Amino acid sequence: MNTQPSNEVRRRIIELEVEHRDLDAVIDTLIRDVRHEELQLRRLKKRKLQLKDHITLLKMQLIPDIPA
Repeated sequence: MNTQPSNEVRRRIIELEVEHRDLDAVIDTLIRDVRHEELQLRRLKKRKLQLKDHITLLKMQLIPDIPA
């Protein structure tokens, strides 16, 4: 079994999780600022959801198929 693809997937998951956490911090900061732009906030939240979905899909790739 070749572990290279799964190592690449794990590395990518870590990268996306870091970006997700960073976005979370930026969103929290923007929410606390009364002068924040709603459009920017919506875009950041949308990107955060996209990252979460992508992370979930990558994690599913790491789960081995179970024969029926």
